Amino acid sequence: MDEIQQYTDYGEVPGKLVIVEGIDGSGKSTQLDLLYKWIVAKSYCAHLSEWNSSPLVRSTTKYGKDQRLLSPMTFCLIHAADFADRLERDILPPLRAGAVVLTDRYIYTAFARDAARGVHPEYVRRLYRFALRPSAAVYFRVPLDEAIDRILLGRPELKYYEAGMDLGLSDDAYDSFKLFQARIVEEYDRIVPEFGLHIIDATLPITEQQRRFRELVKPLLQGCLKRPPQPVATLINEPGVTGRYLRELVMPGNGGEGR
Repeated sequence: MDEIQQYTDYGEVPGKLVIVEGIDGSGKSTQLDLLYKWIVAKSYCAHLSEWNSSPLVRSTTKYGKDQRLLSPMTFCLIHAADFADRLERDILPPLRAGAVVLTDRYIYTAFARDAARGVHPEYVRRLYRFALRPSAAVYFRVPLDEAIDRILLGRPELKYYEAGMDLGLSDDAYDSFKLFQARIVEEYDRIVPEFGLHIIDATLPITEQQRRFRELVKPLLQGCLKRPPQPVATLINEPGVTGRYLRELVMPGNGGEGR
């Protein structure tokens, strides 16, 4: 499919849309959260949006998963409805106000997962033609074995659909998970060049990944909506990000606030 036909023009949108993609265990959510705090520390208005988070279909999705009623096609359509609602209520309004919107997964997640479940790739692409073209799309690439090790380390149990058990790949949840993730990686390998996603090596140190991510996003911030500045200490103490590397991210000379 011609990429030009993939997106819808919503007219003048002064904000910027930055999205991250990657398989489970790639570390993309951590990188997006760090970027969000950096953007807010630079006094820009920023908003986070997550995949599969619309209240419109939450109860239906939960019921379908709990009862194991979701076929690959119904899964595909429910996620499309979820995304449509989030786009209308959670993504476009802050973009129209001039804010930076950061999304943890975007339509490319559907392209990868639905195709891995056997839905025709062209059908999924046509289904999401109402999406807005992102200002920057980043794929955090990690070897499959490493990503799986990160996910399975200390995890007591995999969920039925998370493991791809609905596909009949294996009777063992962990084996099924590995096979399902391998299919998703194959789809991402097609999606990344097709839609021009920027690649960041997710095996690099966290601080180096974040440095590269900031370099990519920094030029997009010019002209975005700003607000009164907040102390960096306040931002990094917010729930969701912990670790000794935070000190490195905000120290002068280490690519912190200067980038």
